[in-house]
Amino acid sequence: MGYRCGCRLSKVHDAVQGADVPLALLYPAHGEEHTEHFGPYSLDVAMDAPPAAGVYPLVVISHGHSGTPWAYRQLAKHLVLAGFIVALPAHTGNTRLDNTLAGTAENLANRPRHITLTINAALADATVGAHIAGNGVAVIGHSIGGYTALAAAGGLPWSGPYDCKDSGTQPEPVPVTPDARIRSLVLLNPATFWFIAGSLRPVNLPILIRTGEKDEITPIEHAHKIIEGVAHPELVEHQDIAGAGHFAFMSKFPPEMTRPNFKPSQDPEGFDRETIQPEFFADVTAFLQRTLGAARAGT
Repeated sequence: MGYRCGCRLSKVHDAVQGADVPLALLYPAHGEEHTEHFGPYSLDVAMDAPPAAGVYPLVVISHGHSGTPWAYRQLAKHLVLAGFIVALPAHTGNTRLDNTLAGTAENLANRPRHITLTINAALADATVGAHIAGNGVAVIGHSIGGYTALAAAGGLPWSGPYDCKDSGTQPEPVPVTPDARIRSLVLLNPATFWFIAGSLRPVNLPILIRTGEKDEITPIEHAHKIIEGVAHPELVEHQDIAGAGHFAFMSKFPPEMTRPNFKPSQDPEGFDRETIQPEFFADVTAFLQRTLGAARAGT
């Protein structure tokens, strides 16, 4: 359809956390793309370009622990060019720039709320809000981002030993409000430490799961917990990628960040994440088109 990738940068205020959540909105646009830098990451986008006429389904990407949404920039742009609007929140308190809330129950409560605030902000955005389709939202989550997606979609998480900074060792319910606008999930090497027996039963929507055969952080058992725990396992599509590690679904890191002591930049021996990306991107796109519908371009 000849789209370009538009980009708008903003912040969303989380009154409960008392902090701002940085947000990027990528969208089908008209205009000339230029290489822009977002910290150490670069992407060809058309900053603040006018949106392409039509309405497009909304997808939110939830990054992993101590991460950044720009680590999924190639997937995000691929989805934009396929006719989606993509929201990229940075989970304040659990990012590469501010990881002060890692390992806390507060972080477990904040992350799903950030998803709802992001959806609200996208719908209210003066430039792209009117171009968002009204047939629901998808959330893509990697690692603890997978937890975030499940919690935002109705899962009932518990804090406990993994979050000992402020919750002690006794499990406690995490206060989460499900967002009924979420209609499908894409979970990439999802972390499910905070879900106990029965706590995924309220999740009742289509889910695409991709795991890495050599993931030592959230191995395939996490996917099995989801499949066995949700209300309708027949709605789950799961594939384990041979040779892939925990970070295989992230974009390639810049050369200056690619080194053995920075694990997210490394793949298991004999595996190159770029080799799986065309099929991976195509699978995610097709799943989202099935579950949210295709873009309806204007004339």
